[in-house]
Formats: sequence, C-alpha cells, structure tokens
Amino acid sequence: MKRIFVSRKREAETKVISNKMEISAPITPGQVGYPVDVQFSGSGGSLKSDYKYIQSSVSILLGIIPLFAATLYAEWSEYRKNSKLSSEIGRISDINDGRAALLEDPNLPLSTINLDSPSVASQLLRFFLMDSSFFVENRLTLRAIMIVFLITTAIFGSEFGLYLVYMYICDRTDTFGYSIKSYSRDIFLFLYFLLIMVAAITSFKIHQDKSPITGKSILYLNRHQTEEWKGWMQVMFVMYHYFGALEIYNGIRVFIAGYVWMTGFGNFSYYYVRKDFSIARFAQMMWRLNFLAAFVCIVLNNDYMFYYICPMHTFFTLMVYGALRILNKYNEIGSVIALKMASCFLIIILVWEVPGVFELVWSPFMFLLGCSVTFLGPEGTRSLKEWHVRTGLDRYIWIIGMIYAYYHPTVEKWMEKLEEAEFKRRISIKLAAASVSLTVGYLWFEYIYKLDSITYQKYHPYTSWIPITVYICLRNVTQYFRCYSLTLFA
Repeated sequence: MKRIFVSRKREAETKVISNKMEISAPITPGQVGYPVDVQFSGSGGSLKSDYKYIQSSVSILLGIIPLFAATLYAEWSEYRKNSKLSSEIGRISDINDGRAALLEDPNLPLSTINLDSPSVASQLLRFFLMDSSFFVENRLTLRAIMIVFLITTAIFGSEFGLYLVYMYICDRTDTFGYSIKSYSRDIFLFLYFLLIMVAAITSFKIHQDKSPITGKSILYLNRHQTEEWKGWMQVMFVMYHYFGALEIYNGIRVFIAGYVWMTGFGNFSYYYVRKDFSIARFAQMMWRLNFLAAFVCIVLNNDYMFYYICPMHTFFTLMVYGALRILNKYNEIGSVIALKMASCFLIIILVWEVPGVFELVWSPFMFLLGCSVTFLGPEGTRSLKEWHVRTGLDRYIWIIGMIYAYYHPTVEKWMEKLEEAEFKRRISIKLAAASVSLTVGYLWFEYIYKLDSITYQKYHPYTSWIPITVYICLRNVTQYFRCYSLTLFA
C-alpha cells in the first residue's frame, strides 16, 4: 500500500509539474526539454525497472569467467596428465634415466632441448587453442592469481558489499520511510559556506611544485587546483540533490560541464604527453568510470541511464582516446591535431544536429542506453531521449577541454614571461585580464544564466565554456592564487 501511495503521489507531482511548466521547442532536432523538477535519482517505487540488464555485468564476467575456467581446465589437465603418467611407470623411469645421463655427461647433445623463451604471441595462441600442456605449465600461476583474486574480493567485497546492501535496504524496502525534500536557501548557503570556512581553516595549503614544462613555480591549472575544483563541485552536486535546490539548476549544469571539460582536458593531457595507449591503461579507465554504476544497477535492478554521468564520461573518454590513438605517431604535428579536433566537432555536429542521425547511430545500443522511465513514453517502452538530452547538453565542452590542454604549455610559457616582466606592466596586464573576465562573466550571468531552465538548456551547449574560462582566468590570475588549494575538497 505504501508503494502504491508513493507511486500515485509521484504521478500527481509529475502532472502538477507539467501544468506549471511549458515544454519549449526541441533543443536540437529530436531533443526534448525536461522540467528540472524531474530527477533520475534511481529511487524505488514506481520508477523501479522490470528488466535485468546484462550490460552492467559484462565487464565483470569478461574478467572472472575466463580466469575461473582457465584455472579449472589447468587443474583438470594436470589430473589427466598424472593419470596417464601413473600407468606408464616404465616410461617415466626411462625419462629419469635420460635426465640423469644428461647431468652426468655435460657433453651430451642438447639439440632436443629448447632454450628459447616462447614469444607472447605463441603463448596467447596456445591459450586460445586450449593447449593442455600450456595450462599445465602455468597451472600454479593461474592458481595463485585465482587465490589473490578471491582474497582481494573477500576483503574488498566485505566493505563494498555492505554499502550495496545498505543501498538496497534504503531504496528497495520499507525499513526506512520516504520523505519529501525541503529546501531553504538560507540553510543551503549557510552549510556550504560553513564547509568552505572549515576547509580554509583546516586544509589551506601552499604548494611549491615545479612546472614540468618550464621548471618554475608557475602551476597554471595544476593537479592540486583541478582536484579542489572537482571537490567543491561534487559537494554542490550532493547538496543540490539532497535539498532539491532547483533554483540553482543552471549552475549545476555548468558544474557538470566543468566535469566534462576536465574529461577532455585530463585525458588529452595524459595521452598526448605519455603516449600510453595500452589496453591495460584503457581497461583501468573504463573500470574506474563504470564499476560502481554496474554494481548498483545489478543490486537495484535499475537502468544504466539512471546514472547517466558514467556512460556520458565513458563516451567522451572514448572519443578523446580514439582521436589521439588513431595515427598517434603524428600527434606532434600541429596540423594533425587541428584536423583531429575539427573531425571531433564534425562528428558531434553530424550526430547531434542532423535529424535522424542520432537515432541511427545509437539505436543498436538501446539495451544499454535506453531508459524505461514511464513518463518518457508508454509503460514498458525504452527511449533514447534521456541519452540524447544528457549528452547533447555537454556535447562540445569536452573538445574545448582538449583545445585548452593542447595550448596549456604555450599559456604557461606566456605566464612565465609575464611573471618576469617589470612590476607595472605585470600588474596592468593582470588587472586587464581580471577586468575582462569579470565583465564577460557578468554579461553571461545577466543574459544567459538568469534564463529559465528550459530556455537555458538551448544555450548551454554553446555557452558553457564561458563561465569555465572565466573561472580558470580568475583562479590563475596571480601566482598566489595558483599555488594554494583547499585540500579538504581534493
């Protein structure tokens, strides 16, 4: 009865929202604007999905099942080998005699002994061909890996499993009752600024790191700074959803764009500088982006799109990886990088701006990226509209992050020269940069940010780079600003 009541209450709330807010024209062809009141938080009740999605467990099964099967096959091959050897005692005796002769006579020809180490390709070929001798040779290694995996799973899983159980109890049982979010601007701002004050008092730190480019303490967009940036934005995300602070929806959209910008910036910097396109690094990144969402989808039986930030960052990470991986030996040529970035823009324009292309490209992934929330369509149907909206809002900002990463060394050298300039010239240039940034930020705030949320969504894909750039300029305008951070947020 309680769930029926909650379901009806949500339907009533959705109707009220629909009556209060008018859905504007599509943001891009085929894209709809949703009322900001509607949140895809993955809660239970009427939003519970009836599907069991295999996409959440694919990455896990691809790792566990082959390892488990290989270990069992190796043990079985060893058992079969021992069974054959036990029936051929005479032959074993001959073999032992031969080994003894070899030890006694060092001049015995070694033509039958292979001293070369097998190549990786040959080892992989033997693995995929299920060569029993290969598995017998590596039986102890496989057993050790399996034991380490089971021990790690037991240690990690005991704590992680408790978290998942707690999520299930809170979201899928009546142990804890439902409540309505209550928002007070005064309480919201008080708590947030109180946290900033605590962070400033307890974790203010000045970093003396040297730039790897110039060897000097420039620290333009350094790691400490970006980690702090992500931290205070993450706190704002949690508070926004906890209190239901819908009046700052536009600001939250900018913060999400900031995260996507850092996806382009960070991944481009890594692949461009380190040139590490290995499968191990790529798999590690994919695991970090998706493992929590995968487990939560399995436990709560939710749509993957309920946690849209994971597939969205995964897609943009794949785009950055693909752009730099293809013809990577030419990445040092500026024209090649320009061509790659232009290609990224063209791909995004083609898929998101041309009617019908988005559905054509993404419809094969409906099982993974489709959303079955009832107010997106008839009961039980799946739709790509949520994926279209979420990715469409931040479809360009990751490319802007790549551009900023590419020009990061150049900007840092400019800043080095600025710091070496005479005092008056240095101060005048910094004041001019700060003044221009503040003016642009004010104009964006007045004419873009203050728009209602539905209208703002139309402009967001093309303007989200403005507040991000303003923040970067003001955060790095002086050496003092650049070198400190609040480590509590990091």
